[in-house]
Amino acid sequence: MGSFDATTDNVSGGSLWGPRGTAAATFAARLSFENVTHRYGSVEAAVDVSLELAPGEIVCLLGPSGCGKTTLLRLAAGVERPKGGRILLNAKEIAGPNAFVPPERRNVGLMFQDFALFPHLTIMDNVAFGLRNLERSLVVSEAKAALRRVGMSEYENSYPHVLSGGEQQRVALARAIVPRPAVMLMDEPFSGLDQRLREVVREETLAVLRETRASCLLVTHDPVEAMWMADRIAVMRKGYLVQTGTPTELYRTPGDIETARFFSEFNELQGHARAGSVATPFGTFKAPAGDQDGDVVVMIRPQGFVPTSAQSGIKGTVLDQRYLGDASVLTIGFEGYDIPIKARISGTELPERGTIMRFTVDPEQVLVFPAIPS
Repeated sequence: MGSFDATTDNVSGGSLWGPRGTAAATFAARLSFENVTHRYGSVEAAVDVSLELAPGEIVCLLGPSGCGKTTLLRLAAGVERPKGGRILLNAKEIAGPNAFVPPERRNVGLMFQDFALFPHLTIMDNVAFGLRNLERSLVVSEAKAALRRVGMSEYENSYPHVLSGGEQQRVALARAIVPRPAVMLMDEPFSGLDQRLREVVREETLAVLRETRASCLLVTHDPVEAMWMADRIAVMRKGYLVQTGTPTELYRTPGDIETARFFSEFNELQGHARAGSVATPFGTFKAPAGDQDGDVVVMIRPQGFVPTSAQSGIKGTVLDQRYLGDASVLTIGFEGYDIPIKARISGTELPERGTIMRFTVDPEQVLVFPAIPS
């Protein structure tokens, strides 16, 4: 892979990241969870979870706090031992009824949201900490190379307390990749950073992961982060793995209402399906497969309301508007529908309150699910 110009973390005033394409590659491993169950007392943290990461694949565990994401990560790391099922690395059992391989022998790299740097060690010694059974000269060489890749060479003799949060995260990344792990395990690694800095660090971290070619299991509660980072996303809820798929699949075809809400804002309408379709004030849409007659929820993304000059469009009045730069978010009152609707349109338009507009609805931005029983 060729190298590219270094990029800068100019938000925090940090130094340049190193040239892309210079991180040392590893031999990626296949990580498998087979019917894994774990509990804390009577609380089921993971229930019969089966999931596999292909070598070099980045999979994000996504879900709200307490859904079991971090538990799976801790089980893969060897910090916890599963109550049921087994975990395999390249088809070899590393946790289960027949074997338990301690964390230091699993060839996994770990990154946590608090960075977990040792305050009494220099940046160089922090990065070199994970290297074992190597001559000191080789340890120093490998650590220096990792620090160069994350743009932190100038701080090698400093201590963690002098670094910003973004810089500490970069050191933590260097420490995680320097042993060339077959699998990287990352627990909310960007959550402690402000939004703009998080975007920069996230992009560079993804580049480093691609260069090392390590398999990666990353925990996050942020769907945007998951869609940015992941080859596949595994959605968890209350200890269960509820759906896996590519970012495109989960956005376009979520398996249920709760998963849909996780990836998008929606206008939600109650309806009743008849003969496989449901009529609404905004058009008639297909009901869920196999649900020919029954109560449903029609979910329309704000960007599904498209302004039109055609007289056949649905007429509404702008009740409120907000300019977001690349988009404008409107609150629309439609004739024949009492609940205000959110519409997201191009940022080149910002109609004033009271403006009469007409809209069509893009069916690609509409989802219909069976109503959840109360």
